[in-house]
Amino acid sequence: MPWYEILPAAMLICMALFIFTGFPVALVLGGLGLAFGVIGILVGEFRLVHFNALPLRIYAGSVENIILVAIPMFIFMGTMLEKSGIAEDLLYTLQILTRRLPGGLAISVTLLGTILAATTGIIGASVVLLTLMALPEMLKRGYSAPLATGTIASSGTLGILIPPSIMLVLMADQLSVPVGVLFTGALFPGLLLAFLYVTYIMVKATLQPQMAPPMVRSDEDIAMANILPMVIKTFIPPVFLIVLVLGSIFAGWATPTEASGIGAIGATLLAIFKGRLSFAVLKDVCQRAAVTNAMIFGIFVGATCFSLVFKRLGGDFLIEELINSLGIGPWGVLGMIMIVVFLLGFFLDWIEITLIVLPIFAPIIASLDFGGHVADPAMMLPWFAILLAVNLQTSFLTPPFGFALFYMKGAAKNVRIQEIYRGIIPFVALQVFGLGLCILFPEIVTWLPEAVLD
Repeated sequence: MPWYEILPAAMLICMALFIFTGFPVALVLGGLGLAFGVIGILVGEFRLVHFNALPLRIYAGSVENIILVAIPMFIFMGTMLEKSGIAEDLLYTLQILTRRLPGGLAISVTLLGTILAATTGIIGASVVLLTLMALPEMLKRGYSAPLATGTIASSGTLGILIPPSIMLVLMADQLSVPVGVLFTGALFPGLLLAFLYVTYIMVKATLQPQMAPPMVRSDEDIAMANILPMVIKTFIPPVFLIVLVLGSIFAGWATPTEASGIGAIGATLLAIFKGRLSFAVLKDVCQRAAVTNAMIFGIFVGATCFSLVFKRLGGDFLIEELINSLGIGPWGVLGMIMIVVFLLGFFLDWIEITLIVLPIFAPIIASLDFGGHVADPAMMLPWFAILLAVNLQTSFLTPPFGFALFYMKGAAKNVRIQEIYRGIIPFVALQVFGLGLCILFPEIVTWLPEAVLD
């Protein structure tokens, strides 16, 4: 084999090495794409004219892509909701409703994280918000620090899976699959993970009550006549927004792009009704949303350059030949991909993994025969995308680069990083268990999209 045929493998190795230098990921991906493109030109494996296609691909893939318009809108919606004060009211109400359950406060945090996931979808905002609101209260009530931090980190990352998730928008664009199909497919897996978290917390609090002490008696002395208005007042705004956004998509009244605009307006109206909107708040929301958008689309541009050169150098054929040479069959290939993605999550963010790995592995999965395991062949790619999404949720929790852990540590100065690492281990195990269920029972993913499409 001529040495230049291993250029794609060298690209992947260099990407893994340069990620650790601390340079912005967008520059690493774009720089490696340009550098290896030049090397390819020198050895005759790449043509200069191929670079002419790069601006067109960036423009068509990012600027002109109507699907990606939903990302800035959903980011604005989540950032605005963070300022609206809805989460604080919800947490208090959920504490009252779950006060008689073992680990009631941790359960209320999990439920709040699930609701926030369906309204914001921004991991950093959710984790920091839950940490600032819930962690001091949990530690004050005598909760174990690992259990408290694990609950908050895992619940805060549900937004990457439960729609409206910006990761699902990116995946839909990469796979040319309707966003609504991935939104409906991800709903049950996201709720399944939340259910697994709640079950684990209840079992843990029952077997080791000292790790999750119950609420004291004075906290229970709230009349039912006061609870009902409290529930109505705190639940109607977020439920209204969820129905407005997801309901319009599932019912076919609006596209995800249109629904994202509705959600942004709805979040702004909620902030107005709560008396939390001012020019300073609006300016802060716009600036933070712009920074987040710039980061995402910068990586998108860099990944476009990287993938263009990688494919032109024969990278996709190299990987396909490597997998075929292993002779491990369809299930072995799927298992290998899931393991690779899980390990990549220790070092890379979900954006890089999605934009680099998905275009490489998706065609391979589409070509495999799983013996009718997924009844509808048209649901094969959506099923694989959701499996990847469940897998990628672990990337926020696994050290050394679990971003949710860094968000939490930045907001919680009185908790050691070792306690945070210990706290996330059982929740990562639950995520892997949930991933296994979605693999064994694909109906968890495919039933709702098929029902909505029918």
